[in-house]
Order: sequence, then C-alpha cells, then structure tokens
Amino acid sequence: MNGDAALLLLADSRLPAGGHAHSGGVEEAVRRGAVTGAGDLARFLRGRLATAGLVTAALAAAACELAAVDGGGSADREFRGAGDPGAPPADDAADGVPLWRRLDAEADARTASPAQREAARTQGRLLLRTARRMWPSAALDALARAVPEGPHHPVALGAAAASAGCTPRQAALAAAYTSVTGPATAAVRLLGLDPVTVHRLLADLAPALEDAAHVACASLDDAVPADDEPDGCEAGHHQGHHQGRHPGQQPGQPPGRHPGRHLAWQARWHALPGHSAPALDLLAEGHLTNPMKLFVS
Repeated sequence: MNGDAALLLLADSRLPAGGHAHSGGVEEAVRRGAVTGAGDLARFLRGRLATAGLVTAALAAAACELAAVDGGGSADREFRGAGDPGAPPADDAADGVPLWRRLDAEADARTASPAQREAARTQGRLLLRTARRMWPSAALDALARAVPEGPHHPVALGAAAASAGCTPRQAALAAAYTSVTGPATAAVRLLGLDPVTVHRLLADLAPALEDAAHVACASLDDAVPADDEPDGCEAGHHQGHHQGRHPGQQPGQPPGRHPGRHLAWQARWHALPGHSAPALDLLAEGHLTNPMKLFVS
C-alpha cells in the first residue's frame, strides 16, 4: 500500500481502534473550568502538541523504524503465507521481541501518570489488534508477543505504520495529528463548540504538526553514531540500510536482528524527547475520580 494512503487510514478517526473514546485530558479540563471555549482549547491543543504530542511522535517514529527492519513492510506479507498469524517464531530474540519490550519501556518511562499509562496501553492494544487484521506482518506479531498486556499507543502506531508502508516521518506525523484531533473532537461534544471553528484551530496547527514530526525524527538522528546504527529517520525505511553489514551478518539477513545491534538501537532511543506535561498528568489522574464522564480518559 502507498504510504500516503496508509497515513490517511491511520489518522482517520473512524479507524476501529477505540480512539474516539478518549479525550486526551480535555474532559477533565472542561470539568475544572480550564477549557471553556475556543480560545482555551487552542492553547490546550498547542501545549499538548508541544509536550505529549512530540513525545508520542518520536516514539511512533522509533517504532516504525524498528518494525521496518523487523519484518514490517508490505513485501514481508507476501511471504507469510496462510499460516497462523499468531504463531511464535523459533527464536523470539531473533524476531526483535527484546527490542520491542525495551522500546515499550522507553514509552513507559516517559509517561509519569499511571492513568495515562493505562489509557495508552488500552489504545495500543486495540490499535494493534486492528492493525494485525488490516496489515499482517511479522513485526506486529512480535510486538504482540513482546507486550501481551498491550503496548503503548505510539509504539503500536509506529509498528502499524511500517506494516502499512509508511515512513517513520509519516508515523510521527500521524501520532502528532491524533494527539490533538482526539481532544479537539471531544471538546466539540463536551462544550457544544462549532465544529468548523474547532477545525480552524486544527488547521492553524498544521505548521506545528509538521515541525513536531521533523523534531521527532531529528531526535533519532541526533543519537550517538554507531557503525551498525539504523539509517536516518527522515530518509524513510524504503531507501535501504547501510551498504556495510554488521560483523557476523550474513548477506541477505535482515538488519536489526543481531544481538550486537541491540545496544545500537538502545543508544538511538536515548535521544528520544521526554517532555513532561504535569498538568496533563494531573488531569488524567483527576479524571479517574469523576463519576460522570463521557470518555474513558
């Protein structure tokens, strides 16, 4: 599938992955009187994009990059046959399972609020289930085995993006986009705002969305260089990898599955942004005590 078309599907609010049930903190903000109209919402969305949105965009880019070398592309699906898509491989370590666990742990470390972690895993679990049916791939199967309780949403989104044929930058853009469209849509329902006015707010955020995707990819490229490091995020995974091979790598063996490369991946992820948003954390925790709510989070 063309990456541009897949990007539209991933960012579509009608994707049956449960995203419509989450407000991204705006429901609690409305209850507390922090968001009362379009002006407040504009500031809320811009702040959310600059913090949680950037973090999720970078995690999605990293997951897409990992999935691209873990059997996540459309070409991989042609060789999978009609076997059980959930059948485990002979060697989980060779199938990237430890790396998926590590990347999900990176997402966990960047999510301070237990309520937000739970919401992210709920959304990630639903998205992964949907993506495995839409874009079956070895990478999605490995992620499901690595994090059976459900990966964080941006990790699942990045893996799904790679399986659908998207580049890491497109995965980052989808994550940044959904980080603000969910709260915007929730605000329309909660406050009865004019949908056109709210979509104008989103249109005004278009340059910031592009910037977030760029910065998310740059955070990967800013990692300490290594001879066996994956290619740059901005280049996309369709342009191949380094012509040189990791020591011990056999011709034709997919890059990224060597034990020695785990350290290179981990070093690459150290540079991922960790912007905090204490207000969003407090809103998420407060939402748990609200007995009258329309949204799960």
